[in-house]
Amino acid sequence: MSRLKVLYGFHAVTARLRADASSIEEVLYNPTRKDRRMQDFLRSAKDAGVRLIAADESRLWGLAGNIQQHQGVVARAHDLPLAQNLAELLDGISGTPLLLVLDGVTDPHNLGGCLRVADAAGAHAVIAPRDCSAGLNATAAKVASGAAESVPYITVTNLARALRELKDAGVWVIGTAGEATASLYETRLDGPVAIVVGAEGEGMRRLTRETCDEIMNIPMAGAVESLNVSVASGVCLFEAVRQRAAKKSVT
Repeated sequence: MSRLKVLYGFHAVTARLRADASSIEEVLYNPTRKDRRMQDFLRSAKDAGVRLIAADESRLWGLAGNIQQHQGVVARAHDLPLAQNLAELLDGISGTPLLLVLDGVTDPHNLGGCLRVADAAGAHAVIAPRDCSAGLNATAAKVASGAAESVPYITVTNLARALRELKDAGVWVIGTAGEATASLYETRLDGPVAIVVGAEGEGMRRLTRETCDEIMNIPMAGAVESLNVSVASGVCLFEAVRQRAAKKSVT
């Protein structure tokens, strides 16, 4: 099977148990934690046939990458067979593509948040450049609350070239920028689309912007000038979901 990765926290490990318990090599847990949440979790893991290992806090802390918010649960698991590249992704999409593209998002907490909203909105994948982007590490997986196990995170060598491949496949590439003249609510998102979101503050890089078919803004009514990238991603993705639902209701 594939290499082992570390998952920690109740949300991330429980999501993997539900998705594919057989992919979990072992679950290490803190035996001094006797609360109901831990007992329910251990019962579910045992029922799924997962190997359980009692471990002290120092071992759990080390496995989780010196991150204390592991909640007393750390799993070692094999990667799930999600799409690994753009070609596999495009071949495997059923229905109208909805993709989230991240340009320059380097914080794993933000990546985890983006994966979470992508999963909630039913997006088919999150795409990012291989360089200058956050890796899908244990921190990102924890913040994603299980979405890292269901949403492919595809990194590409050249983002502009990948966007052109999406366009060749019939996907409309729409970037986001505060200075864009068209708003999110004036932009059609009910077809096959890839929504590109740049890093907070810096936005999309020049070449990424030039490759987009269209640019839109998120209307801001308050004093702040920008949103956190995962919040912006959620706003855009769920507007696409709303438009698609409205389109279905009249057909």
